[in-house]
Amino acid sequence: MVLFWVALLAISISIYLLLDGFDLGVGMLFALAGSEADRDTMLDTVAPVWDGNETWLVVAGVILWGAFPLVYATLLSAFYLPVIIMLLGLILRGVAFEFRHRAARQFRWIWDVSFMGGSFAASFMQGVTVGALVQGLKFTDGVYVGGVLGWLSPFSLLCGIGLCLGYALLGASWLVQKCESGVRDTARRQIPGLALAVLAFLIIVFAHALIENLPIMHRWLDRPYLFVFPAVGAVAAVVLATSILHHNDRWPFAAVAVIFVAAFGTLALSFWPYMIPFAITIDEAAAPHASLAFMFWGEGLFVFPLMVLYVAIGYRVFRGKVGGTAGHH
Repeated sequence: MVLFWVALLAISISIYLLLDGFDLGVGMLFALAGSEADRDTMLDTVAPVWDGNETWLVVAGVILWGAFPLVYATLLSAFYLPVIIMLLGLILRGVAFEFRHRAARQFRWIWDVSFMGGSFAASFMQGVTVGALVQGLKFTDGVYVGGVLGWLSPFSLLCGIGLCLGYALLGASWLVQKCESGVRDTARRQIPGLALAVLAFLIIVFAHALIENLPIMHRWLDRPYLFVFPAVGAVAAVVLATSILHHNDRWPFAAVAVIFVAAFGTLALSFWPYMIPFAITIDEAAAPHASLAFMFWGEGLFVFPLMVLYVAIGYRVFRGKVGGTAGHH
């Protein structure tokens, strides 16, 4: 039962990374849009799905709260500030999304900036959180003792920038898949630069882990099978490069999605069997069996599959290109 909830949590987080990742990426790419019409088109690509994408963050939070309450409590006490900033960023994005097309033209820039700022704040704080977990938090006898800013370090800030670049790459590949003409061509030109920036970031992170002798480095050396994931990521990167050279619209997003899943898989299996690296294991964190079983009959058996079905149908209904002339509805 514990493994079932671990798997569901991993699936929820990976779905969130891919789905909200691309629309956060589109939000950050707003800054590089050439015109008002281009920004309208960019918003049209995420309008039908963005609020559904964010739901997966709630799902992951609910699973943590119900199935792994110790981890939920520890993460919130350690990452109080980043979580607050991330949520404020997501709220600001939502408000800007709804208000932008109702605002008078001379004030629309305020909501454009809010949409970009909210997207950046949410993405950056998610990256900072992951970076702090990889580097390791301060624990004494299983209790977090790092203080309010225990998560803050050059490495975690670097990871914040890295995730922003990754989301922007995902957003650009989504725009290539969904748009025609100008917006698509601009996004296609952005992909090589963003991909090289993400690659440089991954090399720097690996070098840092090696130099600082981070505990996670020993995991990679002790578990050589983990290198299957980077190998899959490398194949996906080749597919991405080929699809850009051949001006293919469908493959870039799939390739970047595989790179994201490979990176997440590497991280998740590097942490195993810990929920919070090298401090709290899965078994220590799990709620009593009765709680897990109770959740299984509701969330596990009905709610989760229904959500997956809803998302699949939603994306199928809104598949295809967004017209370059369409306005935001």
